[in-house]
Formats: sequence, structure tokens, C-alpha cells
Amino acid sequence: MAVCEKISRLTLFMAGIIGATGIGLAAAANHLEDPRTFSAAATVCLANAPALLALSALRNTLRAAPLAALVITLGVVIFTGDLLLRHFYGTRLFPLAAPTGGITLIIGWLIIAASALLPKPQA
Repeated sequence: MAVCEKISRLTLFMAGIIGATGIGLAAAANHLEDPRTFSAAATVCLANAPALLALSALRNTLRAAPLAALVITLGVVIFTGDLLLRHFYGTRLFPLAAPTGGITLIIGWLIIAASALLPKPQA
């Protein structure tokens, strides 16, 4: 299996995990007195899982698709991880983790935008 194919399969796997996590968090938010933390984490997951699906599908069209997928996945993990650690354990992943995760997500989306301006990868 080629490296590009492995990255694509890993991206699909992460899209599924992040999407499932988003659905779970959205459902859990409905059972909490203050659902804001879970709702925010669910929104981040559910907004970015489809992007990972698209990046996997566009791996032969967008040169930076694997990099964007990695950066977006990292941003989701940092952002939601920090929110959930604060909710369950009252501690942070690291100082300023949620904003770092959010900035990482923005960078991932900007990589997608920049990739649209790059020439198509050679087959």
C-alpha cells in the first residue's frame, strides 16, 4: 500500500472517530445542566469531520491535503481534549490549549485554501 493511500485511510479513520465523537458529545450535551462545553466540543468535531472526509477524497487533487488533514486532526484533538479535561477533571491539557487548538484548526483550513492555489500533484 502506497504512503498516500495509507494517509488517506488514516484520514478517513480519523474522520469517523471525530464524527462519532461529535455525535456522542452532542447527545451528552442534551443531558447536562450546562451543555456549553459539550456543545462547543461537538460543534468542532462535527464541523471538521466532513472536512477530513473531503481531504481524503481530494488527496489526488489538493497537494497539501495530507498536511491539512494532519493539522486539522491535531487542532480538533487539542481543542476538544482541553474542553473535556476541564469538564471532567478541572484541569487543562496545557496552558492556553483551547486557543492553541483553535488556531491550529484555522491554520489547517488556511492550508486547504493555499493548496487550492498550488498545481495539482503529479500522478
